Amino acid sequence: MDVPELSPKAAEIAACAQALLATKGYNGFSYADISEAVHISKASIHHHFPSKSELVQTVLRRYRKQGRVGLAALTKQVPDPLARIHAYTGYWETCIRDGSAPFCICAMLGSELPAIPQEVADEVRGHFFDLTGWLADVLKEGAARGIFKLRSDAESEAMALMATVHGGMLAARVYGDADAFATVVQQGVKQLLAPAAQH
Repeated sequence: MDVPELSPKAAEIAACAQALLATKGYNGFSYADISEAVHISKASIHHHFPSKSELVQTVLRRYRKQGRVGLAALTKQVPDPLARIHAYTGYWETCIRDGSAPFCICAMLGSELPAIPQEVADEVRGHFFDLTGWLADVLKEGAARGIFKLRSDAESEAMALMATVHGGMLAARVYGDADAFATVVQQGVKQLLAPAAQH
């Protein structure tokens, strides 16, 4: 997957677009919003990104790359599978609490799939496949070590956990309460634990 190198101005535009995607979704922002935030003309934005779909595709490719790098680092740095899951959910809890990334942009765009361009939708699906694969590997490892008791295959459990994390983001947004995320996610993780691993 090609992740383009961006000039400083193009990177600033992409970062602004990413923030707008997290709060407004694909159809909720325009180049006018970016123009106002980044203090650049719409024509200049078009120079860097001729179309909105191209801009969002670039944002998603960078986002997916950052995600894969982050998950690979967790795998390397956190040997215990349960601690790895907690580190992953803890990352999102911190982002929600400090407002730095209150919602996964791919979860946001996932709800818009029927109404977004195909090339953008493909990147969104790719993100979910990346994340499901990583979570399934962690759950398999944990099950082999007696930490998790899976009720079905690891891929299905991974999808369920991913849905729980994204549902927690939604709950935090709906209730305006970061604690709602932690409450939802803790319940989801607890259901995965083998009896011997429940404390």
